[in-house]
Amino acid sequence: MGLYAIGDLHLSLSVNKPMDIFGEVWKDHTEKLRASFSQLRDDDTIVLCGDTSWGISLEEALEDFRFLDRLPGRKILLKGNHDYWWTTAAKFYRFCEENGFPDLYLLNNNCYFYNGIALTGTRGWFFEEDAPDGSHNDKIFKRELLRLEASLRAAGDTPEKLCFLHYPPRYRGYECPEILALLERYGVKECCYGHLHGSSHRLAIEGVHHGVTYRLCAADYTNFAPIRLR
Repeated sequence: MGLYAIGDLHLSLSVNKPMDIFGEVWKDHTEKLRASFSQLRDDDTIVLCGDTSWGISLEEALEDFRFLDRLPGRKILLKGNHDYWWTTAAKFYRFCEENGFPDLYLLNNNCYFYNGIALTGTRGWFFEEDAPDGSHNDKIFKRELLRLEASLRAAGDTPEKLCFLHYPPRYRGYECPEILALLERYGVKECCYGHLHGSSHRLAIEGVHHGVTYRLCAADYTNFAPIRLR
């Protein structure tokens, strides 16, 4: 039994969105994912850190979710900036039940547990979401903070908390102090994030900062293999 994370699968089995236009590393990336996941077991837990499917609705993403369902392990999904299929939990679980996907779960205003470890998270915030003058869209920004705190609160007094975000909370030349403060206040031990691709990998910040270990887990950074956390 293991705990893994990977982000930015960018599946497009039902839509014309070839990923190899973004570089040779993305060529046959679906098969690379299939091969790497084949090394996992059914009792493993994998957190998918956003941008899972290019589908703009659950129906359009059906084949992508079917692909995920056939891979080993419990898959916990959080929202990325390209997850246009994202909907309410009730609609998602009804969709999963209708299509026979028993091992897909949403991380949104809640948390899950793995071997006594709390798995928390939300989409997060990034400078791309700021207005041209550098100001935030306060409504959306505050909503993300509330979702993150709701997830952290749901962990209760669990001594070990991990956090999963789509957007990096720290980036060379940028950080989101409000999110960093929440991670530190609630005693998060480790934070995994995605979103950064290609040449942006060099701008990622990893390692320990104020007691929190940060890790980039975007698929093209991990060679399309989930990284083992525990």
